[in-house]
Amino acid sequence: MHVDIGDEFASGLPEGRQICESIPHPMAQHSISHIELDEDTILWRNADIEQERRVAIYDLIEENTFRPVRASEAGATGPYRLRLSVQDGRLALDIRNGDDEPLELLVLGLARFRRPIREYFAICDSYYQAIRKATPSEIETIDMARRGVHNHAAELLMERLEGKVETDFATARRLFTLICVLHIKS
Repeated sequence: MHVDIGDEFASGLPEGRQICESIPHPMAQHSISHIELDEDTILWRNADIEQERRVAIYDLIEENTFRPVRASEAGATGPYRLRLSVQDGRLALDIRNGDDEPLELLVLGLARFRRPIREYFAICDSYYQAIRKATPSEIETIDMARRGVHNHAAELLMERLEGKVETDFATARRLFTLICVLHIKS
């Protein structure tokens, strides 16, 4: 799947560049090469959230560390395909090999993430409003708070994945962003 990011993409990519959600990583054994979000779970709330999703997917595919422990111990080396969904209030991580064959399904309770998700959306809403009308120092203050909430949530995700998936902090941050996108309900 290719997502045209168009002119509104503000991360410095050349105009018209596309995000490819499946980029081969021939040298990266323990990484995600493709990520899919359960479309039935997602409600596109607004353009800002859609932009967050695009950036998180692009950055995640470009650089990540992801080693599912059980699958790896059974001989799987990746790169991996990952499908994220929310089922019955739980996060499902469907991990597959490059041929799209199932390796393992991890299911994590989302109860510990409810507050960080709410806080993240609240601070993001404040940030999006601020960039439209606030002073640079006000925007910087809100952005620092947003990064703090995001960092805390990434640490929590790494704790929850401990012993199941080895990952790095940057990958956990991007995965948390995608968990938030999945968590939006009408």
